Amino acid sequence: MSQQGYVATPPYSQAQSGMGGYPAGFGSAPSQPLYGHYGGQPQSFPVPPTGMMKPAPPPTGLPSPPASSHYISNGQQNEAHPPRYAAPPAAAASPYGQPPQSPYHSMSPQAPPQAQQVTNQMGAMNLGYGPPPAPISQALPTSHLAQQPFHSAPPPAMGHPPLGSPCTGPQSHRMPSPQSPPAGQPMGGPPSMGGMGRPYPGPPPPGAGGFQQFGPGAEGQPGYPQQPQGQFGGQMAGPGMAGPGMAGPGMAGPGMAGPGMAGPFQGGAAQMAGPPQKKLDPDSIPSTTQVIEDDQAKRGGQVYATNVRGQVPPLVTTNFTVQDQGNASPRYMRCTTYSFPCTADLAKQCQVPLATIIKPFATVPKNETPLYVVNHGEAGPIRCNRCKAYMCPYMQFIDGGRRFQCGFCSCVNEVPAFYFQHLDHMGRRVDFYERPELSLGSYEFVATLDYCKNNKSASPPAYIFMIDVSYANVKSGLVRLICEELKTLLDNLPREEGAESSTVKVGFVTYNKILHFYNVKSALAQPQMMVVSDMAEMFVPLLDGFLVNFQESCSVINNLLDQIPDMFADTNESETVFAPVIQAGVEALKAAECSGKLFIFHSSIPTAEAPGKLKNRDDKKLINTEKEKTLFQPQKGLYEQLSKDCVAQGCSVDLFLFPSQYVDMATMGDVSTHTGGTVHKYSNFQLELDGEHFLSDLRKDVRKAIGFDAIMRVRTSTGFRATDFFGAVHMNNTTDVEMAAVDCDKAVTVEFKHDDTLSEETGALMQCALLYTTISGQRRLRIHNLSLNCSSQLSELYKSCETDALINFFAKSAYRAMLNQPLKTVREILVNQTAHMLACYRKNCASPSAASQLILPDAMKVFPIYMNSLMKTGPLVGSAELSTDDRAHQRLSVMAMGVEETQLLLYPRLVPLHNMDVASDVLPAPVRCSEERLTDAGMFLLENGHSLFLWLGQACTPELVQSIFNVPSLAHMPSDLNKCAFQSSLPVLDNPQSKKLRSMIEALLDQRPKSMKLLIVRQKDRSEMLFRQHLVEDKGLHGGASYMDFLCYVHREIRNLLT
Repeated sequence: MSQQGYVATPPYSQAQSGMGGYPAGFGSAPSQPLYGHYGGQPQSFPVPPTGMMKPAPPPTGLPSPPASSHYISNGQQNEAHPPRYAAPPAAAASPYGQPPQSPYHSMSPQAPPQAQQVTNQMGAMNLGYGPPPAPISQALPTSHLAQQPFHSAPPPAMGHPPLGSPCTGPQSHRMPSPQSPPAGQPMGGPPSMGGMGRPYPGPPPPGAGGFQQFGPGAEGQPGYPQQPQGQFGGQMAGPGMAGPGMAGPGMAGPGMAGPGMAGPFQGGAAQMAGPPQKKLDPDSIPSTTQVIEDDQAKRGGQVYATNVRGQVPPLVTTNFTVQDQGNASPRYMRCTTYSFPCTADLAKQCQVPLATIIKPFATVPKNETPLYVVNHGEAGPIRCNRCKAYMCPYMQFIDGGRRFQCGFCSCVNEVPAFYFQHLDHMGRRVDFYERPELSLGSYEFVATLDYCKNNKSASPPAYIFMIDVSYANVKSGLVRLICEELKTLLDNLPREEGAESSTVKVGFVTYNKILHFYNVKSALAQPQMMVVSDMAEMFVPLLDGFLVNFQESCSVINNLLDQIPDMFADTNESETVFAPVIQAGVEALKAAECSGKLFIFHSSIPTAEAPGKLKNRDDKKLINTEKEKTLFQPQKGLYEQLSKDCVAQGCSVDLFLFPSQYVDMATMGDVSTHTGGTVHKYSNFQLELDGEHFLSDLRKDVRKAIGFDAIMRVRTSTGFRATDFFGAVHMNNTTDVEMAAVDCDKAVTVEFKHDDTLSEETGALMQCALLYTTISGQRRLRIHNLSLNCSSQLSELYKSCETDALINFFAKSAYRAMLNQPLKTVREILVNQTAHMLACYRKNCASPSAASQLILPDAMKVFPIYMNSLMKTGPLVGSAELSTDDRAHQRLSVMAMGVEETQLLLYPRLVPLHNMDVASDVLPAPVRCSEERLTDAGMFLLENGHSLFLWLGQACTPELVQSIFNVPSLAHMPSDLNKCAFQSSLPVLDNPQSKKLRSMIEALLDQRPKSMKLLIVRQKDRSEMLFRQHLVEDKGLHGGASYMDFLCYVHREIRNLLT
């Protein structure tokens, strides 16, 4: 199969010991069973079966609907929060085999001659992007990074090939090897490892299982002498190479800064005598910003119609409009690949996880149609009698329309008399376009009493505000801030589309060591307080008057909110309780027979004598040991039971934490994450610096549309099934995903496994059905359907992979696994699986080429940078410098994220502001996330959905500083920017630069699920360290390799697998 290739020849493919900055043990796979997708028997790679080259069938399409639609649109966009308990590793037994310890067999290309091997290993990593428009032997231009920090565009041949371009296999990227030097000519050695620290503590790995040392005859290197062991392993000087400093002919001196190069491998390429050689150019390795830009250029602004099975949607970063024509919008469902392998053996061979990320309540833009609501009256939704799948476009009507065959289980069902309709000449119902459930991928059914608890119709939900009035919260001004905000915020409670007011009821509790409940019945002149001091037997002291309608009791509630800050102004009580507060909320909702949400504003670790009391278990000595995982495991017992009680009652918990020291986030955040809630953390809260940040989070949380008391099930067609679920969800059994609440930001990642062979003809079908209570108390079913292709050719699978969805799956499975396995093992699995997926592509899908070339599938060419970035995130880096609570908080946050959020978190946007066009509406194009892209005279905005930085270069022009900050130059700005007036917001100035920057920041904050606090950092200030840890292409501050080093490391692992 001739393929366009994307090939790399890394600086040296046989990495040295310690190369890439990863610790011992990356090489061989761990022996114990592994998580998620990974455990199982090691396997080698057989030759593909003879049937593998069968071409994929043409995609089946649904016709476009007529211009006018007859059914009523439901404007409401409910939104969703998910919960979960991690299963022990055994339960998550992996479908697809542990990364192999045995090498792959049958490597296609023969080993190159020795002279060329040496060249291949020592040559630079050169990348050409396929398909080649010109002779590919020409060297790519070397970028002189110092002079040209930003490249407006890569070399012309760079963009990836169009998605639909005809080619026998998947597009891939190929980086050509440099030519061999003429015989007898000396050759420069590999780049020095000078700038590379070892990111993970511990000695460099010993021989096998880690980075190999090269002794005589190792790895196709006949007769290279073993070098003395330096910090990074042997320095590999050999025949024809310069000595210890390794400045070879044509190379810069000991520091090895080659012409025009900065970065981890300064002067990377060996300059050889003879024909001019290509240099290692950071611009030539795959760039995330380029991939995003290319997709936006090709598919941005277009209408994406969902009438083709298995089509790959635009990237999450691209702006496009969805037209539902029979498959769910990618805003609701995204897959790791849109072409499933036909057999379990193929799936095991490639190790690409088969998963879908479902965001059932995703927000849709205003220019897209909201979901239609179908009401069949007392008969309820039409379902298959056998598998219980709901009526959808995959049901086939037969026998003149009197019966239908289920697309999921093939069972033939009678059509109820009221639902009967004649078929047209194509066998389709005449009312096809009038019924959303026959023509659309997503829609809602009104549920009957059979779908309600105890066959009683549901009540509208309640919001209970529970305020910690201990000394810390009163002294910081937080209690007064919350009470002032609630007066206006309660006017904005979520409501049904078109409703005049919200039906949500509200209640209020304050607490420290004891709980105070308030009666705010509309008939009262003054609110009444009732105190419960027995924490062991929690009960709600009043039924009538605790949960009320805000509009009716407005004056009593405002009266109460005025009184609370003064009531506790002189408190000295510093101890708090926590578990009884949640218990009280659950009991109140139980008594009112409704679902709802608790908003808890809490300051410190609960140390008062009461159920759920916690002690400080933060122990830095456990970091990088087998027991480090215990820091992230929640305390068992009471909190586990609380989660179950909350889910059973449909009670979601949103936790706002304001700690000044350790609070055991792993335990305190546990109930929130299992009930579809959110945890917000504001360390060392200061009113003037953090007040606005906290209030915008609270406003977003209260206003967002939401569904309560939800249960979700994912049904699939025969041949595969859902086996594992990751998210803020609770699982009582293996199939039902229970969520006390679901909002627009919560996503559940579902993994699938084969239980039979899939057919290329029928494809793979899935249906996600979510039963929930709306904000007005109506029980509804929300249905999302998706159809994928199946193929017996791995090339089809790789062609339709989605990197952003893959990394969401890997992030969640790694963050779950770290509760049961050492971090080192988790990181090993991630690297092994990356190498395995890419080696399988190289072996089965790419055209033969020299082993020294790194070939990546076009759809996965930036997968290594996301994977490397994931391994450098706080939770997965064993560093005593990071706070345990912050690491636990990030772990919990990621478990509920959708594809868009994980993409941004793992590859932040770095936007240059110093050269922005103030007249244009278009935002400046982001640049690669690396220190090399920063300039002394520049100003950059960096955001990842959680943090927002404005970075000022030390040579920033006075005009720019004046226009943004209203001071003459950087020297006139206060020494500690983070404690000054600029901090929480930029000054409002009447000039184009200031207006443009402020509107950009406002638009960003509006788009993201959480509010972000703006941090202003100056080049070379101490606070710059916080900013630099987000430059994910560089070496990690707390450990972890640079992107370039990781690519070399992965390439070496791939070669090990293929030899």
